[in-house]
Amino acid sequence: MSRRQPRIAQSRPPIVFSVLAALGVVFFLLPLIGLLVRTPWSDLVSLLASDVVIDALVLSAIASVAAVIISTIVGVPLAWVLARLEFRGRSLVRGLVLAPLVLPPVVGGAALLFALGRRGVVGEPLYDATGLVLPFSIWGVVVAVTFVSMPFLILTVEGALRNMDSRFEGAAASLGAGRWTVFRRVTLPMIGPSLAAGMILTWSRAIGEFGATVTFAGNLQGETQTLPLAVFVALESNRDAAIALSLLMVAISLTVLVLLRDRWLRSL
Repeated sequence: MSRRQPRIAQSRPPIVFSVLAALGVVFFLLPLIGLLVRTPWSDLVSLLASDVVIDALVLSAIASVAAVIISTIVGVPLAWVLARLEFRGRSLVRGLVLAPLVLPPVVGGAALLFALGRRGVVGEPLYDATGLVLPFSIWGVVVAVTFVSMPFLILTVEGALRNMDSRFEGAAASLGAGRWTVFRRVTLPMIGPSLAAGMILTWSRAIGEFGATVTFAGNLQGETQTLPLAVFVALESNRDAAIALSLLMVAISLTVLVLLRDRWLRSL
């Protein structure tokens, strides 16, 4: 059952608010205008069809989808624990989980390198036991983008779990439904819009990640070079390709925002 907020009567805003709001729109619009003006429209298709772009696009798609899957499998139970269980140190756990939201991405990548690199605290025994090296591989890209994007899903789902009406879960339990059945048949459908919003936010953050990826996984074309990394390299060698890639990522971002409007945004 959704809780409808009372409508606020619309009134004419003060002139100063209108002026400042217009300035804010212009501030965000100018970079897009600059990008559109500089876009080589006649060569756009060929630029986006180059091997560098295709490789980066495929790798970004694989890593971002993997990040969403991992974040959902791990993040939903973690969000449930943070929302529903009282335990000592919960604030500390929440702080650790949400730290990637405020950490500089390069710092996050360096921390991953010290922990999971070939000489890292966990990475070294992992390499000795299995021969697996996470840095400078597609697995390193997945780890990096998951680290920075999972908090978006956890934060969104935890908020939904806190705000949902738990009486429905109680009613299902009183009728004999087990915990897993209650979660699957009652809880998940009720937080469905928030979960979908969290998954989309996670995906969009993962596909746009730069700092942690380049620090932990490197920037190797066809192996670890994602779309943002390809833009960074192209800015120095092929400005038209950088603009085309940037336009592609702007289109992806705007599509995500359109998908998140109205019903899903209200669930955040």
